[in-house]
Amino acid sequence: MNTIQSEDSSNSVVKTGHPKGLYVCFMTEMWERFSYYGMRALLIFYLTKHFLFGDNKAYAIYGAYTSMVYLMPVIGGIMADRYLGARKAVTFGAILLVLGHFGMAFEGPTAVQGADGVERHPLYLQIFYLSLALIITGVGFLKANISTIVGSLYEEDDPRRDGGFTIFYMGINLGSFIATLLCGWLGETYGWGYGFGLAGIGMVLGLIIFLRGQHTLDGHAEPPEPEQLKKSVFAGISVERLIYIGGFAAVLVIWQLVQHQQLVGQLLGGFGALMVLVILWFSFTKCDPVERDRMMVASGLIAFSVLFWALFEQAGSSLNIYTDRSVDRMLFGWEIKASQFQSLNALFIIALAPLFSALWIRLAAKGLEPSTPAKFGFGLFFVGLGFLVLSYFGAPGESGKSAMVWVVMIYLLHTIGELCLSPVGLSMITKLSVARVVGMMMGTWFLASAGANFIASQIASLTSSDTSSGEAIDVAQATANTLAVYADVGWLAVGVAAFVFVITPLMRKGMHGVH
Repeated sequence: MNTIQSEDSSNSVVKTGHPKGLYVCFMTEMWERFSYYGMRALLIFYLTKHFLFGDNKAYAIYGAYTSMVYLMPVIGGIMADRYLGARKAVTFGAILLVLGHFGMAFEGPTAVQGADGVERHPLYLQIFYLSLALIITGVGFLKANISTIVGSLYEEDDPRRDGGFTIFYMGINLGSFIATLLCGWLGETYGWGYGFGLAGIGMVLGLIIFLRGQHTLDGHAEPPEPEQLKKSVFAGISVERLIYIGGFAAVLVIWQLVQHQQLVGQLLGGFGALMVLVILWFSFTKCDPVERDRMMVASGLIAFSVLFWALFEQAGSSLNIYTDRSVDRMLFGWEIKASQFQSLNALFIIALAPLFSALWIRLAAKGLEPSTPAKFGFGLFFVGLGFLVLSYFGAPGESGKSAMVWVVMIYLLHTIGELCLSPVGLSMITKLSVARVVGMMMGTWFLASAGANFIASQIASLTSSDTSSGEAIDVAQATANTLAVYADVGWLAVGVAAFVFVITPLMRKGMHGVH
């Protein structure tokens, strides 16, 4: 039991031994994730049932949104590191998120299926797209920088650091778990605006907590050069104000991009190809043999992560639709809303993360802990196994619906895969990348995640079915098609996992002693 009882002005310490700022970040991120996952649980249904987009179009919009959510933190992180500092960046991001989430609450009239097509109210459709743009930009300024603040609260060799990040990570999943239960139920039961509005209230709480608790950060999240922010650029506009203006300009650009989803895919593809060329050029012209080998291993693992996340992220799109249309969701006379199944991932992480942590420690003590490439292989294996279990055992029964247990199983297996791969991903980047380009490689990791989310929308589109007024015309055919696609991608993931296991010894050799 920790015996620290006092606190002073130089480092605020509570009885648990962690800085007070940790709990401010914990609550801020918990409510931010509450707002994000609450909205995400409803988004695909909002697209298909309120705006009456067909499956293909809904998946494309969803994919453009989620891919840019993962891309923008790269830009937000750069702005914070060089100019704003994490505190100002998080505050600005939170304000944009509040505006975006409340914009989602203005749902307007439901689209109407007419003889000449679907009629949607143009004003409310544009409010929707603008709200997505505000949320994307807000996440960009907040997501990476709130984690940076947590790290800055501890010295490099502080033994409390890992425990602090564990507490912080639990806040993320607690927010996700509560949000998908409450916002999903409220939105599907009483109206989309209520679910989105509750998500917005969560973000307001997060912003208030962060603003009121800024003093507990002990100056660790301030701008690197405060005087530079005050400098006038032109027309009396300071650097700081120019960054905020640029943030709102980014909102306007993203507002258009979410309406032109293929352009998002082309941009991601172009940036991805450029980064591959840059990494290859740097590795073969600026690195010694050991550095080059490590860079190649890091790049290979990033490539494998794309497949993992492209399949894992079916949860918010095609798996959500499948659960709604094809699964018997009655439990003891109570219908569970399809969006509420999104809570299973967070629930399983909360339950299993401590077990996995203890497992790796025990295996390491015996010299049996899997290497990073092997953990990536296990991640791919379990994400593939989840799809195979659902596709082979989740066939509809006499009721024409699949049993709920198989949807629970896919979430369980996918979460096990996530716990194998996700925690070691960012750590792998920092360990294997050459120190002078670790920021570039971290940006490549986020770019790969963004690309994976766009690819996820393309995979989801393979499960699309013909719809009318937001419902599948032929549910049996829609179910069969989805399960067939899931079987294909499941075997693909298992096959790639086997390949990763085969080349793991070679990759370990290329890591040159890095674990």
